[in-house]
Amino acid sequence: MPYFADANEVDKYIGGVFRLAADHPEVGEKMKAANLVMRVLYTDPDVEMNVIMRDPMQVVAGPVEEAADVTLAMPADIADKFWRGEYNLAVGLAKGQVKAKGPVNKILKLVPLTKPLFPMYRELVAEKDGPS
Repeated sequence: MPYFADANEVDKYIGGVFRLAADHPEVGEKMKAANLVMRVLYTDPDVEMNVIMRDPMQVVAGPVEEAADVTLAMPADIADKFWRGEYNLAVGLAKGQVKAKGPVNKILKLVPLTKPLFPMYRELVAEKDGPS
């Protein structure tokens, strides 16, 4: 059974961590400086999420008019593992578990920025996870 019940949960938790990233003291300005649109197509549940990395940074659940610079496709469960710090995106791309279109190197450069966000994500999903 997938971790996320529906598209709203993907937006609440994964979209939520991207929204928090915009104001993060270490990460926010660097993500905005990337100046790109990343579309992520999640499955189980199916959700399109667009992260517009400029100032102001925006996270949109659903399509946007602007063309994506990079498109990633993956099961939402992989995204959950990634944000918990339990999944290596580069390995996932190499194994074909994560599909990418566009200049993947632009996204891989941003991956190290996400590490300080992992505790924030784990805090977001703590309520959903329940008592450990």
